Amino acid sequence: LSTFIHSKQSGAVFSSVLLLLFSLTQFSVVSVGAYLALAALSATISFRIYKSVLQAVQKTDEGHPFKAYLEMEIALSPDQISKYADKILLYTNTCMKELRRLFLVQDLVDSLKFAVLMWLLTYVGALFNGLTLLILAVVSMFTMPVVYEKHQTQIDQYVGLIRTQVNSVVGKIQAKIPGAKRKEE
Repeated sequence: LSTFIHSKQSGAVFSSVLLLLFSLTQFSVVSVGAYLALAALSATISFRIYKSVLQAVQKTDEGHPFKAYLEMEIALSPDQISKYADKILLYTNTCMKELRRLFLVQDLVDSLKFAVLMWLLTYVGALFNGLTLLILAVVSMFTMPVVYEKHQTQIDQYVGLIRTQVNSVVGKIQAKIPGAKRKEE
């Protein structure tokens, strides 16, 4: 039963995110945001009117249907803001240091790997736009765990073979490039 509930929740999240991304392929972000806000507003106004009519017919005094939500505290505390700001700052500084290291060629092999990655990304960028890549990423996030779970041994075997081949090629390249020997870590 719990797996079924998780599957339903996962399916709801997957379909709503995919619908949002496909909507963004056809409409601007502003339009999609406005349509989503209008849909939510239509639902809440309709529910409020429905509850008011129901209270009038049944002659009850239940009050505002969203009263519990209206009274909830939603403000972020300074501690929460500071915690998230610290995490963002740490991530930004780490990224800047790594980019500096790669662009200023602190380690030749790592900079060459980065150059190859950027070169491959030029081809990916020529084939797909960012939104298409985001859609593919979302679909992969929801399908890859299931595929890996079903075929874990075969996937692990092939990943091991690929890793061995890549390490072999990198080792050969490092041996041929002067000054490219990796430091022992």
